[in-house]
Formats: sequence, C-alpha cells, structure tokens
Amino acid sequence: MIIFGTSSKLMQLAMLNLLCGFCGNPAAHALRKRVTKFSLFFIPLFPIAPAKHSLQCTFCGAHTEISKESAEQLLGQAQGAAPAAGAAPQAVAGVPQQPGAQGQNPFADRGPQNPYQS
Repeated sequence: MIIFGTSSKLMQLAMLNLLCGFCGNPAAHALRKRVTKFSLFFIPLFPIAPAKHSLQCTFCGAHTEISKESAEQLLGQAQGAAPAAGAAPQAVAGVPQQPGAQGQNPFADRGPQNPYQS
C-alpha cells in the first residue's frame, strides 16, 4: 500500500511595521510564505504549487495575499536599514497612497473590512 498526499508549511519571513489597508492603523504585519508539497509516506518531496505570500495585520487580523515580487521588496526593506525612530509607517504593498495622505485610510469608502465583523 502506498500512502501519498500533500503537506503544507507556513513560514514567517518577517514582522514589518506597516499602515494597515483595512483598519488604517500603523501596526506590525506578519509576512508569511506558504509552500504546498507532494508527500509520499509522510515525507514532503517536491512543491506542487507556487508559493503563496501573505501579510496579516496584528491589530485587526486582516489577511492579504500579495505577489512574490511585493514580498521580496518588503523583505528587502526589512533586512535593509531600519527606519528612524520618528519615521512614518510604510504603506501596504499594492495599496495606492497619495503623497501626504499617510494617515488616511484608502479603504474608508468600502465600509467595514475587518474579517471578524459581519
């Protein structure tokens, strides 16, 4: 008898201070990568799907999938020079920000977007 299936591994790549696109609060965001692999006899062998990258806000719990390029850019910023103590938080990747609109919520016209609210 052959036992096969899939296994999934979630890896946390970094914790980033960003401006949440859902709640509008500057908060820590977990940058994560999920890899799904084919398993034979409970041994993961090779990936069967492209890795998926995501950001999760620690303040409101909102979860957003991002592209690989955006994840690499954010990871590069996290590993590079840390911002000054008084620096404003960065915008979430993929969310258009207008210059000088750092404190405004770009999702304010959509209504409540918290995944824990109905």
